[in-house]
Amino acid sequence: MENKEQEIKAPTIIAPPSGGRGVHVFAPATVANVVCGFDVLGFAVNEPGDEVIMRLTNKPGITISKITGDDGRLPLDPAKNTVSVSVQHYLQSVGRTDVGLDIELHKKMPIGSGLGSSSASTVAGLYAIKTLLDDDADPAKLLPFAMKGEEMACGHGHADNVAPALLGGFVLIRSYDPLDVIRLPHPAGLYCAIVFPDVDVPTREARQIIRQKINMKDAVTQWGNIAGLVSGLFMQDIDLIGRSMKDILVEPVRSMLIPDFYKMREIAMGMGAISFGISGSGPSVFAFTKDEETAKLITQKLQQHLTSIKIGSNIYVSTINDAGPKVLG
Repeated sequence: MENKEQEIKAPTIIAPPSGGRGVHVFAPATVANVVCGFDVLGFAVNEPGDEVIMRLTNKPGITISKITGDDGRLPLDPAKNTVSVSVQHYLQSVGRTDVGLDIELHKKMPIGSGLGSSSASTVAGLYAIKTLLDDDADPAKLLPFAMKGEEMACGHGHADNVAPALLGGFVLIRSYDPLDVIRLPHPAGLYCAIVFPDVDVPTREARQIIRQKINMKDAVTQWGNIAGLVSGLFMQDIDLIGRSMKDILVEPVRSMLIPDFYKMREIAMGMGAISFGISGSGPSVFAFTKDEETAKLITQKLQQHLTSIKIGSNIYVSTINDAGPKVLG
C-alpha cells in the first residue's frame, strides 16, 4: 500500500469537539529489524505496550496533563512530546486545528528498550485521535504522522516500529519514498521470547556506530537472508525463517553494546530457539521458538544469566500481535 502524507483527506465523519468526550487506547511494543531486515522489517507483540487517554476539550490546542511510568524523563511540553507532535501533524492535515485535546500518557513499557517505546506511545495517540474524530479511513493513512514522532524521538523517521504497531502483524517497508508498507503472513505457532537487560543503549548513538559503506559480498549475503526470511514467512517454513535470520552488517557492531550478547545467543539456541538477535537498536534481545513453553524457559534462563552478572532484566513471551492498537474504553 502506498501512503503519501499530502494525499490524506479529511475523515468522512467528524464528531464535534464537545468537552469531556474521551477514549483510552493501547498500542503494542514491536521488534524492529528482525535481525537481517535493518529499517525494513518489524512485527508487533502482545506485551508490553503503552496507553494513551485522550479527551476533547473546549479550548483549541493540545495539552499533556499527565505522564506516568517514565520516571520524569518525558516532556509535558506538547511541542516536544512525540505523541502530541504526531497528533498535531494529523490535525493540520485534516484541517481540524480548532480541536482541543487533553492527553494522558501511561508508559507501560521500558523507555530505551529497543522495543519501540516511542512508537507505541505515538501510535496510541494517533489511534486515539482517529477514534475521537470518527475517522473511518485506513489506519495506514496515519503512518506518515507516526514517522514524524519517530523522527523526533531518534532523529530518523523510520517505520519498522510504527508500521507494525499501527497495522499489527509482521510488516515489510518496501520503500520509504514513496512510503510502501506490506503486511506479511507468518506461521501461527511462532512464539517470541524477549529479554530486556537493564542497560542503556540510546537509539541515536546505536545508529551512529553503524557502518555507512559495505562491500558487495556482504550486501549479497544480507539480501539473500532478507529474501529467505520473507519467503519463509510466506511459505510458513519455520526452519527457513530460522536459518535466514543472520545479520553480518549491523549486529556485529551493535552487539558490542549488549553485555554477554553472544553468550545469551548460545544459551537460547542451545535450548531450542529457532533464531536469536537484537530487537531494534537494543539492548533487548529476542528469540523465535516453535512453542510457548520453550519461549518461557529461554527467557527464564537468560534472566538467570543476566542476574549472575549483576544485570537486572524484564522478560516477555508473546505470539505475533495481529491486532495492533485497540480501544480499552
